[in-house]
Amino acid sequence: MASTASRPGRVAKLPPRERILDAAEELFQGEGILRVGVQAIAERAGTTKMAIYRHFETKDALVAEWLRILAADYRAAFDRVEAEHPDRPREQILGLARFIAEGLPTLSYRGCPFINSLAELPDRSHPARQVIEEHKAHQLRRLVGMCAAAGLSDPEQAAAEITFVLEGAQVSTQNGSVDQVGDRLLRIIEGIVGR
Repeated sequence: MASTASRPGRVAKLPPRERILDAAEELFQGEGILRVGVQAIAERAGTTKMAIYRHFETKDALVAEWLRILAADYRAAFDRVEAEHPDRPREQILGLARFIAEGLPTLSYRGCPFINSLAELPDRSHPARQVIEEHKAHQLRRLVGMCAAAGLSDPEQAAAEITFVLEGAQVSTQNGSVDQVGDRLLRIIEGIVGR
C-alpha cells in the first residue's frame, strides 16, 4: 500500500475501502495517528467522512485495520523465508534479517509504524495497540520456533536478542545514530545464529 509517484491516478482506480486505507497509511506514516483527522483522510482518499464511517465504525477501527495489514505483510515475510529455505531454520532467521536490512533504506523518516503507533497509543486497551501486541507476540513465537529448530541452546534468549537487534536497527536508522545499520544488523544476527 505504499504510495507511488503516480498516486492520484492509482488511487482513483481503487475501491473506496482500499482508497481509505491507502490514504490513512500515507497520512499515519507521514504525520502520525493522533495528528491525522478523519476529514484529512477523506480528502486524501477523495471521499467523505460518511463513507469512511460506512467502512470503519471509528477512526480507531481504521487504525487497527491498517496495522493488521502491516502485520500481515510481516507474517508473509516469515512465510516467504520458510518457503525459500525449507528445513534450514538458520537460513530462515538470516532471511528475516535480510528482509529488515533491505527495508531500512526505504524506512519512513518517521520509522517503524508499530513502534510509532505504540508511542502514540499508550492505552493498552486501544484496539490498534492490541493488534500490535498480538502481532509482536506472534512474531516472537515464530522466531522462538525457528531458533529451537536451528538447535540454538536457549531459543527464547536468542529470539529476544534477535528481536532487540531487528527493532533497534529500525530505530537507529530513523534517528541516524549508527552508520551501516543493515550490514551491522546482519553481522550481529549471524553471530547469534552461529553460536
